[in-house]
Amino acid sequence: MDSVRKKIMMVDDDLVILKMGKHMLMDDYDVFPLPSAAKLFSTLEKVAPDLILLDVFMPEENGIEAIKRLKADERYAGIPVVFVSSVDDDQSDFDYLKLGAYGKLSKPYTAEDIQSCIENCLKENTPGTLKTIVAVDDSPEILMIVKALLNDTYKLYTLEDPKELESLLNRVTPDLFLLDYIMPTLSGTELIPIIRKLPEHKNTPIIFLTGEKSPVFLKEAVKLGACDFVIKPINKKILREKIAQHI
Repeated sequence: MDSVRKKIMMVDDDLVILKMGKHMLMDDYDVFPLPSAAKLFSTLEKVAPDLILLDVFMPEENGIEAIKRLKADERYAGIPVVFVSSVDDDQSDFDYLKLGAYGKLSKPYTAEDIQSCIENCLKENTPGTLKTIVAVDDSPEILMIVKALLNDTYKLYTLEDPKELESLLNRVTPDLFLLDYIMPTLSGTELIPIIRKLPEHKNTPIIFLTGEKSPVFLKEAVKLGACDFVIKPINKKILREKIAQHI
């Protein structure tokens, strides 16, 4: 752990969960157990946390309403937020990501679960500690899936509009690209020359995301400058294995 202890705010109307969570984390972090969103915002006036664990379902102001307030306030918009919820379905997880959350911690959780979640989130939000991936796909649903599958391990940037890639590459130097093979404005194959013209990306791995299942596709993808491809619908194990192989 860093010599300076990270500050974690836990927001939950269940006092038993707050007590349990603090007990799990207090050896490694400065923990602030807060019983409501109102208490969260009053404490934020005095303390700058490194992470907020936010219960979704609370009376008065719930987690959804609270994160909207956080992201709308420039003082707090950059603080990573992890939702804590007993609801376990992909659509809810994607909705949380759209609201700006890092991810979700499922209830009930173990000490290992919460420690791992916090460590991964803090790593991702510490510059230079994780490999960086840029994913380009015109489908926001695909991008949400990719983020949900990878954001515990990589620093991820997503683009729906492939025309924004050049601008992004002026600010970010990714270690790998995930490119949708077919897009209405610029296809993945058309993005490859844009990437390869940059000296720092002459050999950066490129993986296509595609619905194409033809047995000759891999050969064509390699000929175009990609190192591999992942077939949609995306399988978590296959995606992570191929990225780990090439990055």
